[in-house]
Amino acid sequence: MGTSQQQKAQSRKAIVDAAAHLFRERGVDGVSVAQVMDAAGLTHGGFPRHFASKQDLLNEALADALANDGGFVPAGDIMAFASQYLTKQHRDNPGDGCIYATLGTEIARGPAETRHVLSDMIQKQVDAFAAGGKAESTKAIGSWAAMIGGLILARVADNEALSEEILQATRDFVGV
Repeated sequence: MGTSQQQKAQSRKAIVDAAAHLFRERGVDGVSVAQVMDAAGLTHGGFPRHFASKQDLLNEALADALANDGGFVPAGDIMAFASQYLTKQHRDNPGDGCIYATLGTEIARGPAETRHVLSDMIQKQVDAFAAGGKAESTKAIGSWAAMIGGLILARVADNEALSEEILQATRDFVGV
């Protein structure tokens, strides 16, 4: 790869990484292309050389984050997952956390192509949690759904004690 192609690839990666963080932190509608480009250390005018639209950027940022750090697939151990997931640190850092807990409701109302990006990873995550069989899959789905909901509620609560209680109750519910 030539230097200019290499630079373009590095710039694209910086854009995708910045977008993934900002979208999780502020929501899709709360972030402009100019803000993403600024966070990536690039000018707004360079955006069209990398992406046709903000929607294209969103799709790639989601896929990249899920594949690299937002998927949270830890060796299929749902209890280890819950121990990492239901924490104050995860609650307080949405920009680096679970896409489903930060963008799930927003993406649910989005275009089919974007929902598909998340849907594919849902199946992979459930498969990783479930050793096989309907009982394990059902427990994995229910436990994960409780964790996502618990994290969302813990983030919504403006009272630290209540927020911590929600995280603990969810840990207790899923058996951590």
